[in-house]
Formats: sequence, C-alpha cells, structure tokens
Amino acid sequence: MNHIKNRFLFVKRSIPKNIKILAVSKNQNVSSIEKLYKIGHRDFGENYVQEMVKKYQKLPKDIRWHMIGRIQSNKLKDIVPFIDLIHSVQKFEHIQIINKIALKHNRVVNCLLQIKICNEKNKSGITYQQANNILEDKRYKNMKNVKIIGLMGIASFQKPIQKIRYEFDFLNKIYNDYKNKYKHCSILSMGMSRDYPIAIEYGTTLIRLGTFLFGNRKKNKTI
Repeated sequence: MNHIKNRFLFVKRSIPKNIKILAVSKNQNVSSIEKLYKIGHRDFGENYVQEMVKKYQKLPKDIRWHMIGRIQSNKLKDIVPFIDLIHSVQKFEHIQIINKIALKHNRVVNCLLQIKICNEKNKSGITYQQANNILEDKRYKNMKNVKIIGLMGIASFQKPIQKIRYEFDFLNKIYNDYKNKYKHCSILSMGMSRDYPIAIEYGTTLIRLGTFLFGNRKKNKTI
C-alpha cells in the first residue's frame, strides 16, 4: 500500500500548489482510502451513490466527498445531506432536486456543470449554450441551496495528444468566460490519470486521479 502514498506525494510535489487533487476511490476499499487520509488528504471522488454512501458511513466525517459519476434523480436524496461537490450536473431538473433536498437539510450544495468536450459516445455532457441557459435561468438565480461554482469535462481517451490539447483549451476558454461573468465560478475540473499533465498546461484547478494513485480498479472489491 505504500505505493499509494508515494504516488500521491509525487504528484503533490510536482504540481502547482493552487491545483487540488481529487483521489478517485471508485472500487477501492476503505483501507486504501485510509492510506491517504492518514497523511492528510481529504478529497475523494466516487462514481456510484451506493458505494459512496457505504464508505461515508465507515470513514471519518471530515472527508470531502465528490460525486463524479452520472446523476440519477432518485438517488440524490442519499448524497445531498453530506456531499461536498457534485461534478456531473447536466440537467436543470437535477439542480431543482438538489436545491429542494438541500433546503430540507439546511445546507448549500456546490455543483459543477459537465461540458461535453469530445465526440466519444461514452462521454456525456452539455453544450456551452445549454450551460449558459442554466446559469441565466431566473429560477436558478432564485435558488438559495444550490450553487454552480465551475465546470467539469472529460477529454478523449484516444490520441493524438493534440486532440486532447484542443479539448482542454476549449473547456478552459469557456471556464474563463464564465469566471468573468459569474462570481462563484472558481473550479475547473479536468484532467485524469492519463492526461493530467496536459490539463495543468490548460489551467485546470482540480485533477481527478484514480488509476495513477490506486492502480487498476477491481470490480466487486470489498468495501
């Protein structure tokens, strides 16, 4: 397990201090998460609600949990009471649900809009115009318990690298545009284990590292 700690410390030393590392702990057990928790790391990301809830129940409550997977309306009630940041918002309906549940729990839930920056079928997201429509919607502007604080995007899995550079540059330009318009826009979540050095070149403020830190994921691994 020392490799987890060593890889994390390597990345932390090699990136600018203003960039946050999100340890993607999908399909990793509690012991693996504790390795990073014990050296002071607090931000962990999950793709599935059920897995996140189980880990939340077992681990210290000062962990900041991030939802990076596809959102399901009927499961938002399970994570809104404790989630720190939802990266993958794509529907106005979900914003409404989050706001309603957060109001019941007397908290404000921070969210990112997921922008589609590549044409791969398995990569989801919304367009610049759709995101703009959400941010300009009067109903959203009147909500008190949900706050959109930035953007998230996933680049192409395939090479060439120039294509990935184009996609990150595209998302960075949208982010800077929104940052100038909306005072709460402060997070650009882009870059994963395979491409985070490129994302750093294009202004990411948060990188999502799973395989690089923990190794290849194993399904059905005991939590």
